[in-house]
Parts: sequence; C-alpha cells; structure tokens
Amino acid sequence: MVTLDSSRRALRSVLAALVLLLTGALLAAPTASARARTAEAAVPAATLTEVTGFGTNPSNLQMYVYVPANVTARPAVLVAVHWCGGSGPAMYSGTEYSQLADRHGFVIIYPSVTRSSKCFDVSSPQALRRGGGSDPVGIKSMIDWVATTYSADTSRVYATGISSGAMMTNVLLGDYPDVFAAGAAFSGVPFGCFATTDGSEWNSACSGGTVIRTPQQWGDLVRGAYPGYTGPRPRMQLWHGTEDDVLRYPNFGEEIKQWTNVRGIGQTPAATDSPQSGWTRTRYGGTGDQAPVEAISLQGVGHNLYAWGMASRVITFFGLDSGNPTPPPPTGPCKVTVSTNGWSTGLTASLTLTNTGTTTVNGWQLGFTLPAGQTITNGWGATYTPASGAVTATNATYNGTLAPNASVTIGYQANHTGNSAAPGAFTLNGTACTTS
Repeated sequence: MVTLDSSRRALRSVLAALVLLLTGALLAAPTASARARTAEAAVPAATLTEVTGFGTNPSNLQMYVYVPANVTARPAVLVAVHWCGGSGPAMYSGTEYSQLADRHGFVIIYPSVTRSSKCFDVSSPQALRRGGGSDPVGIKSMIDWVATTYSADTSRVYATGISSGAMMTNVLLGDYPDVFAAGAAFSGVPFGCFATTDGSEWNSACSGGTVIRTPQQWGDLVRGAYPGYTGPRPRMQLWHGTEDDVLRYPNFGEEIKQWTNVRGIGQTPAATDSPQSGWTRTRYGGTGDQAPVEAISLQGVGHNLYAWGMASRVITFFGLDSGNPTPPPPTGPCKVTVSTNGWSTGLTASLTLTNTGTTTVNGWQLGFTLPAGQTITNGWGATYTPASGAVTATNATYNGTLAPNASVTIGYQANHTGNSAAPGAFTLNGTACTTS
C-alpha cells in the first residue's frame, strides 16, 4: 500500500537526484570555460609566448607559440624549427614568419631544444620512427595542443626549418605523413641520412655528402618510419647552397631523389627556371607554385643561406597566401600609426599610440617585434628593451597617462641589414592594437 509518507520519501529522493545532477553540471561548466580562459591567457595575441604542459614530451622540448591578432577561424599551423645552437625565440626573431602570420592569420609553433647541443635529434632510432619518442613526439604534442586550443585546420599543418631544423623537417614529414601537408627545408639532409645507433648526434658521412643511395632506397627509409601507411604524402620544398661546407651540397640531390620517390614522380624536372640571379629552381611532378617537389639551388652560397624574403616563397609553396584573405583587424582599445624612413643601413621610426578605449591608461607598455636584422640604437618618448627581436617600449615619466582618445608619439633610430620595414603588429599592455 502506498502511503503519503512513502510518496514524500520517493519525491525527496527524486529531487535529491536532480539536485546532484544540476550541481554536477554547474561544477563541470565553469571548469571547461576556465580551461578556455586559461588557454587564451597563456597565449596573448601577437606576442611570442611559451606554453608548458602541452602533452607528451619525452625529450623536454620547450614550446613557443605565436598567434596573430587577426588569427582566422580554423587557422593553418606552421611549425618553424631552429638551427643547431638556436632556439625557438631566435627562430622567431631571425625570420619573418610572424609578420606573414599577421598578414595571413595562421598560427606558428616554435619548438626549442633544451639539450646542451641545441640541435634536434634527427639520428636516433626513436626519432626516425613514428611515435618512437624523442623530439618528433614532443612536436606532435605541440601541434595537438594548438589544434585543440584554436580549432586549427588539421589538413593545413606545415613545417619549415633551417640546418638542424631542416633535417627535422625531413624527419617530421617522414614520421607523420598524415599530419603534415608540406614542408620546406633550408640546408638539410634526407630523412634517415643522419641515422646513428651509438648515441651520437653527428653523422660525418652524411654531413660530408658521401651517403649516396638510389631513389628507391631513400624512399624506403621514409616509408619505413610509418609501416603500412598508404595515405597521401606531403609536398616538399628544398633549398641548398652549392658551397655549403657544413651539410655538403650532394645532400641536396639526395633529398630530391628521396621526396620525388616518396611522391611517386620522376627524377626529370617538369619545369626549370631562375626566379632570382644565381638561383636554379626545378619543379617535379608539376609546374605551378604548389608542385609536389620544388628544389632551389643557390650558386656560390654557403650553409647560412636563409635570407629575408625567402619565407614569402615558402608561404606561397604552402598555399597560405592564397584563398585566405587577411581578415579585418579587430577593434581594440588602442591604435598605432607607424611610419619609417630608411637609408642604406639605418632607419628612423615614428609611432603614434592612441587610446581608443573608454578608460584612462595609467602606465603603458607597447609591444612589437622588429623585423630580422634591425637593432635599435636610440629612442625617444619611451625606453626600449631589448634592442632587437620582441621589443617592449615603456612610457617615460611624463607621458604614462593616456585618457580616452588621447595620443602619444614616440620613436626610435635603428640599424638594419637590408629590411627597413616597420613592425607589423603592436600590443598595449598585452592587448592587441589596430594598426595603420
């Protein structure tokens, strides 16, 4: 028999269960939003930022990320890999990829080696096998972190590198052909060429250009990194100087053998031209800007061949500068108007910072990145630190207060090595500004 008391007890049980469910939902929801807020706070716009705790990282790499203020929805991802003795921040300040990201809206990952040599592991059995361990696994975790945090387009992930970074680019494309759409290697060697089994990071036979194999043998090394994989393979762009005395020029021809074989195309160029004096460009399997394999030989140039302007050709090869127009910049709490006046080895820059917000700014720091090769020699209206790379301009004692719609003009003089352009993006106290 159902009594009034038993009905009340049943009702109380149902209500208690509903309260528990609602409490759980309320507790879970803030946790997810808090994670999103934490991710956003960890990577402020247009600022090189280190990310920790990004996932499996067997070789203790550091991860640096650059997210432009105008990052697109489902952005492409570029992994930019430094040279021996370099670092992620050095790759950031020594190349123009961040300025190109400002223009085209993609995200950049700058892996950074912590081992004493500051060289990437491109030689151990672990590095030359998908999921085997060492640096490639850590870099893959970085990509996964960016893909999750920014809903990145996983069909548009690319890698580029210089010297040790070029060798790692070859390794990444071999280990993870399902992750990378294309790569660009500056002064590198083929996948597997540097292989060692004694723990050494250096392979003198390979660096000396004496490791010669058939296209099939080179291709088999790549295919062996991910046995059983039958999906599409990445495109590859290769750069090498004929006078390279660190990773000798024969490695360039061996890379061409390898990647044409991997792509299943012939060794005879479909097109040959000279896009710049002293350059010979050959394209294999196609004649357009996104040929399956593109190789650029630089006559009389040594190991340190990377120069300003080459990154734009990389971005064109990847296809990141087409079909993805620059979105309008967001309306922020500040606006910066910048102009430069350059001469042979120097320049002056004038920057006007306007507070476009609704509250007064008491104490300001203006962040920006100088193009590679520029070094500030003196400045006015602010203190500038450091003198190159990612610079912070801090207000002087007399101009630290900016009321809404108020402006302050500052400037600096700098040396340059060929590029007198102005910085492409600015932040005010960590928040992105519009630029004109």
